[in-house]
Amino acid sequence: MNKHAALEVDISHLQQHGHVCRRSEGFNFFRAWLADPLRVASIVPSSTQLALAITKEISAATGPVLELGPGTGVFTRALLARGVAEADIVLVESGSEFAAGLRQQFPRATLLEMDAAHLHAAEFSKPFKAGAVVSGLPLLSMSPRKVAAILLGAFQQLRHDGKFYQFTYGPSCPVPRRLLDRLGLKAVRTSTTFANLPPASVYRIPRRKMLR
Repeated sequence: MNKHAALEVDISHLQQHGHVCRRSEGFNFFRAWLADPLRVASIVPSSTQLALAITKEISAATGPVLELGPGTGVFTRALLARGVAEADIVLVESGSEFAAGLRQQFPRATLLEMDAAHLHAAEFSKPFKAGAVVSGLPLLSMSPRKVAAILLGAFQQLRHDGKFYQFTYGPSCPVPRRLLDRLGLKAVRTSTTFANLPPASVYRIPRRKMLR
């Protein structure tokens, strides 16, 4: 079986497995939303279709991946289906109601129970430079100062050519243009998933290339 065929099998398994996981995880996600709607932002977990969209440019060749706000692990499972090694995934989750489930599902991944706004001070057990950051955080419900802190910390952990992937339910990039300019970043919409509830768009956010 070649690499592309194997990937198709993994993604097909993810789509089938996702239906089962969503039934069991939906109630826990809804309960977390009731407890803190600004932090969770949605009453249901992200769909498998959105998980595939936000990870579509990521593969084993990307290297280590930093995931912010993994919640029930739907994006994490998509990363594994894309070929990223579980040991190369670092999960940053502040919700204790999600952390236990993530630790059980992904025992070989590194789990940091912390607010992603404090990433600049994160300590890793081994040298770490990510090839990508996948964010499930509700940036639209956060203050510009907190969004800036998350981005600064995330890009501190990224290789120079690394990319930050963010989804949003809004009509445009959830990172304001003024903030992107201040941090030397740019945003490109890569896809819109209407199968998600509500519909969601994915943005790729890399560093801007410096002109010589």
